[in-house]
Amino acid sequence: MLPRTLEPEVMESLQDALDYDSMDHREVNRAFVRDFLAASPDLEEVLDLGTGTAQIPIELCRQSAEGHVLAIDLSAEMLLVAKANVEVASLRDRIMLDRIDAKGLPYADGRFSAVISNSIIHHIPEPAPSFAEAVRVTRSGGRLFFRDLARPDTAEQVRTLVQQYAVGANEHQRKLFGDSLHAALNFDEVQKMVGQLGFSPETVTLTSDRHWTWSAIKP
Repeated sequence: MLPRTLEPEVMESLQDALDYDSMDHREVNRAFVRDFLAASPDLEEVLDLGTGTAQIPIELCRQSAEGHVLAIDLSAEMLLVAKANVEVASLRDRIMLDRIDAKGLPYADGRFSAVISNSIIHHIPEPAPSFAEAVRVTRSGGRLFFRDLARPDTAEQVRTLVQQYAVGANEHQRKLFGDSLHAALNFDEVQKMVGQLGFSPETVTLTSDRHWTWSAIKP
């Protein structure tokens, strides 16, 4: 079994943020938003944890004319790029950005109709508090929708995924992707964390050859 190898929790380099933003995430982002919207029609106020460069909130607003998104990240450099992306998309009236740590959210219990996250969990050394905080700020009957990379079983599988999905990427981008696969939780680890929060482990599923998804309703 491939051990988890942590990567930096926060991207502090503007070059890292720009390289991440320029990678082709379009199909993955469209699929994330499509799947979320199919599961959660209530978009009154959505919290996006680890928004990065705000690609997910922008895609969400493109696919749905309803609701607002509070998009948070711990990286100032990521948020700098996110602000530019939101302005270019003319979505400042629907997307608010803030620099917040997902491990300790300054929001009231049950505030949000949904909490979403795409690819934040693999950045966090101990993700359990972030899962718990997401549950806390979701209203009863609200949707929790998380998706992230699943750590492969072997280093060879990591290399194969990088070769397959980082075609056309530069060397730095390929390294970022490989490091993220090494830092990701595996499927069993995610199911265990979700179970400890009182949710069925079956709410976590493998949704691609490199992603798990947790989709659940808060009781």
